[in-house]
Amino acid sequence: MTPHNASDDSRWSDLDRPPLNAAALRRALVREGGLWSELDVVQRTGSTNSDLVARAVAGKAGEGAVLVAEEQTAGRGRLERQWTAPARSGLFFSVLLRPAEVPVDRWGWLPLLTGVAVATGLSKAAGVDTALKWPNDLLVTVGGEERKAGGILAERAGTDGVVIGVGINVTLREAELPVPQAGSLALADAVSTDRDTLLRGVLRALEDWYGRWRAAGGDPVASGLQETYAAGCATLGRKVRAELPGDRTIVGEAVAIDGDGRLVIATEAGGQEPVGAGDVVHLRPA
Repeated sequence: MTPHNASDDSRWSDLDRPPLNAAALRRALVREGGLWSELDVVQRTGSTNSDLVARAVAGKAGEGAVLVAEEQTAGRGRLERQWTAPARSGLFFSVLLRPAEVPVDRWGWLPLLTGVAVATGLSKAAGVDTALKWPNDLLVTVGGEERKAGGILAERAGTDGVVIGVGINVTLREAELPVPQAGSLALADAVSTDRDTLLRGVLRALEDWYGRWRAAGGDPVASGLQETYAAGCATLGRKVRAELPGDRTIVGEAVAIDGDGRLVIATEAGGQEPVGAGDVVHLRPA
C-alpha cells in the first residue's frame, strides 16, 4: 500500500463536487477558428480576474483565453464586494476579449452581453429559469423568492482588452449561503449541476453572442442584444432605489435599458434619469 497523504484526496473530499475535467473542456471548446484560444483550470487563486488582467497586460494571454478556478479566495463582485464559496461549489472563471472592431464607447455592453449569454447557457444546460438584475446579477427562484446565484465583473486589461469574470453558485447548500438572499442552481432545482456541462454551455453561448455583437460593430440594436437583455431583465417594470456614486439616491420605476446599456428610471419627480453605475435595489415584486 502506498502511504496515505490527506492532501492527495482533498479534491475528492466532497463526492457531490467532482473536479472539472480541464482536458475534456479544452477538447470541447478550443478549436481552430473559434473564439476560445486556451483554457486553464487552477485549483485555487485569489481572483481569476486579477490573474488574467495581469497576464493580458504582460502580453502572456491572447483574445479568448479562459481561466477557471476551482476555488477563489479573494473573488470580487461589483463595488469591491467579496465573493467566496467552498471549493468546487460553483463556476468561477474569467475570459479575455479584445473587440478591436467595436468602438470603445460600446464596450460597456460587454458585461450585459455576458449576462445574456450566462442566462442562455444555464437555461439550456441546467434547465433553470434565470433572470438578470441590472447591471449584472444573475437571479434564480428558490421557494418562490428571487435570489442572487451569480454575478459578473468586467475590468479593462490595457488599452485593447476587457477581462470579464463570472461567478455562479452551482451546488451551494442552504447552510453554506453567505447571506440569506443568495441562491444556487441546486437550490433552484436545476436538472443538472455538472459543472463541465454548465461551463461548456455558458462559454458556447458567450462565443455566439460576442460574435453577433462584434459582427454588428457593437450595435446593441442590430445584434439583438438590447432587446434580448431587456426581455430577460427582472429590474424593468419594478420600483427601484438606485444608490449612485457621491451618496446620491434615486427612487422610481425602471422603465428601459437605453442604447448605452444604462438603466432608465422614471423618477417620482416626473423626469427620466439614465443610470450608468450604481447599486440598484428592487423595492417590490414584479
